[in-house]
Amino acid sequence: MNLLIGALTLGLILAILALGVYVSFRIFNIPDITAEGSITLGGAVAAALIILGVGPVPATLIATLAGAVAGVGTGLMATKFRIQPLLAGILSMTALYSINLHVMGRSNLPLINEKTLATYAEQLGSVVFGGRTGLDIFGWTVGVRDMSMLLASFMLVVLVGLFLYWFFRTQLGTAMRASGDNAQMMGALGVSVETLTIVGLAMSNALIALSGALLAQYQGFADVQMGIGIIVLGLASVIIGEALVGSRSLGLLISGAIMGAVLFRLLVAVALRWGLNPNDLKLITAVFVFFALIAPALIRKLKPPVARISEEG
Repeated sequence: MNLLIGALTLGLILAILALGVYVSFRIFNIPDITAEGSITLGGAVAAALIILGVGPVPATLIATLAGAVAGVGTGLMATKFRIQPLLAGILSMTALYSINLHVMGRSNLPLINEKTLATYAEQLGSVVFGGRTGLDIFGWTVGVRDMSMLLASFMLVVLVGLFLYWFFRTQLGTAMRASGDNAQMMGALGVSVETLTIVGLAMSNALIALSGALLAQYQGFADVQMGIGIIVLGLASVIIGEALVGSRSLGLLISGAIMGAVLFRLLVAVALRWGLNPNDLKLITAVFVFFALIAPALIRKLKPPVARISEEG
């Protein structure tokens, strides 16, 4: 049960990363590699500030803002300097590796003895659950800290998801979605597509950095290597979510990205439980995403011609 609770909590934290990837990948059609640097940036800034005595809440907010600045940098390179977006993300990711080392001062910052959001969640959970240290759930004993983190992560992800749903239905959010669908048309209408792209990438990386800050506080450390391969996890979560909901509705796609991240972490936890070599995890992830990407086309080809015509019509 503790393995399940931990996988669910980690999946919910990484769901915020998936939502950030959704913004860049599905709204603007940009597979932003900056994510691999900005998630580490979020963890590094939050950990460094907490160690310096800054409270966990302001430290997390500042870390989120740092991610937004990283996204602005990528957006400026892609729009103002006309660098191909994928290459702009690679440049930002490369630069952020050194920046993250400077922020932390070393490759790893432990937070075991520091007050973090996880500490606050545990204290709140202790009050809510009447001071008990363990809970009996279906015959399994679960620590109050683990359950408190799960509930806190769930509430935060719901709030972030609702915010995105509200934002992308506002005038600005609708313009951003339209710019991603047809930039030329929006440009002809006098909309600054470049500005919207910069704002979108800033929002995307702010969410990713927020995920990194929460991840560092949940794990109890920030590491300069924590972002390696994270973009694949984000893409996998978005793709799995789309397959789960089977709809282009904004609300369902946001929900799907969250469910995809949680399901992906559960699959990883089960695979590790069954004896998967951790060294093979990235390879298995890449293979899984590959099949998730080609599956829709294969399914369409396997359908009878009449069914394909009716769907296209």
